[in-house]
Amino acid sequence: MDSAKPTTLRTIHVASLLVLIFVSSSKTIFTSFAAAANQAQNSQWKPKSSGSSAVFPVQGNVYPDGVYTVALKIGKRPQPYTLDIDTGSDLTWLQCDAPCVSCTKKPPDLYKPYNNFVRCNDAICTAVQTNKNDPCADAQGQCDYEVKYVDQGTSLGVLVADNFQLQFSNGSRLSPRLVFGCGYDQQLPNSQNPPITDGVLGLGAGKSSIVSQLQEMGLTGHVFGHCFSGQGGGFLFFGDKIVPSLGVIWVPMASTGHSIDTHYSLGPAELLFDGHSTGAKGLLMIFDSGSSYTYFNAIAYQAALSAVRKGLSGKPLKDAVEDQSLPICWKSAKPFKSVQDVKSYFKPLQLKYFKTKNAQLEIPPEAYLVITKHGNVCLGILNGTEVGLDSLNVIGG
Repeated sequence: MDSAKPTTLRTIHVASLLVLIFVSSSKTIFTSFAAAANQAQNSQWKPKSSGSSAVFPVQGNVYPDGVYTVALKIGKRPQPYTLDIDTGSDLTWLQCDAPCVSCTKKPPDLYKPYNNFVRCNDAICTAVQTNKNDPCADAQGQCDYEVKYVDQGTSLGVLVADNFQLQFSNGSRLSPRLVFGCGYDQQLPNSQNPPITDGVLGLGAGKSSIVSQLQEMGLTGHVFGHCFSGQGGGFLFFGDKIVPSLGVIWVPMASTGHSIDTHYSLGPAELLFDGHSTGAKGLLMIFDSGSSYTYFNAIAYQAALSAVRKGLSGKPLKDAVEDQSLPICWKSAKPFKSVQDVKSYFKPLQLKYFKTKNAQLEIPPEAYLVITKHGNVCLGILNGTEVGLDSLNVIGG
């Protein structure tokens, strides 16, 4: 590129319909994808088409439900199960009558295994083992798993394989046999209410992910995405057939250099407010739809909060300390009915990625503000350091 020519900064806008599209693959393919993206100046690169996409409606919202869910039909005699969509973890699991030691649902709502256990010598079993130095004693025995989440929640169980009913955009209906967790012991943090879901849909980049399994079978390509509406709901898709041909900027996923390398990240970022630096740079950002809210580390959180408060100077808003819905809330003379009533008082945030010079992620006020049941407006960005995320930053639902 001629260095004398000015470069144009392209911005990915997060509007009322939030669209996140991920390329899922092994680290080896990540490397070749990144090379291809660099050769094509990132924004010109996109994955090869896989032929079709499987599409599912999404239910839920950030507030007050705090969760986005999808219903999948699973089993030889397909039954619908509601799953929490989670790009921050790999393994999909259902609450399971194996029998169940600790579940929030009761039979007959629990999944019932039927001697369809995955053996210890299966490659996916190896992928989910938390202790690599202590493999199964019996290669032909059942494969146990344990998933631990950042919020200290856990799921303990055994791997099984069963049919997932998928409707594709080309009109075909298939029921591939996929591996998932039969969770018979779920432990929740004391502060949490029991989840309304039957389990978790893990969409991380690891080998046990449903996306990785579909890719391995050749049913979909390396792409999946979810679209969350500001009014609630949306849709989830596997495969790239419904990805818009225009308005999408393709950028390579980066290794986080963290112990959670199956997470999706674009590398270190700088936090801007209304196009101006907040001073928070080199931020490790991951995308995690399983997190209701966005979490910044203490430095980035204070930088964002200071910038937002400075921007509100002279505006007809006062602190609403009596509203405990979220840590930071504001009120006006009249209650707000929607974020549209108040968004003009706030400015957008931007994430400028160091390794992707021609693209940045813009987050407008309606994507980081929440209107509570009290009619106040609250900041939907929380202090991640206070909840044990240390230096990690999470872009949530």
